[in-house]
Amino acid sequence: MINIGERAPKFSLPASGGKTIALNDLIANGPVVIFFYPKDDTAGCTAESIDFSGLLADFSKAGASVVGISPDSVKKHDRFRSKHELTVDLLSDEEKTTLEAYGVWVEKSMYGRKYMGVQRSTFIVGKDGRVAHVWPKVSVPGHAAEVLEKIRSLAEI
Repeated sequence: MINIGERAPKFSLPASGGKTIALNDLIANGPVVIFFYPKDDTAGCTAESIDFSGLLADFSKAGASVVGISPDSVKKHDRFRSKHELTVDLLSDEEKTTLEAYGVWVEKSMYGRKYMGVQRSTFIVGKDGRVAHVWPKVSVPGHAAEVLEKIRSLAEI
């Protein structure tokens, strides 16, 4: 996993709404919150996306942008955003190159079965392109609010 102080891996990924979003474009405007999540329309991922969407205006006021990244398709992201009235941009990494670059595409285990999947994690990338904070293995309740407080507390990242 990428650590605090390291250069954040650059990406340019297709996003909900037919856009393409690149990290360089985002950091030009200020710090960026990137939340990696396993799958659209599952309980934890839905709650997390709703929480970040609900606080999006507060993140903007604090000068930060927020994007979510999962291996789901743009088409699935669009349905997910529409169904839950999400406002946060969701990026599709079907090739898993960005997930692997950030170290969040990992071996997981459920009921004794091993498989590859996304470790729910959040990164703050500063305007300098370096990782300013990392939350590995995120627990969803209260997480978006905690990230917002961290954004507010970081001076000139």
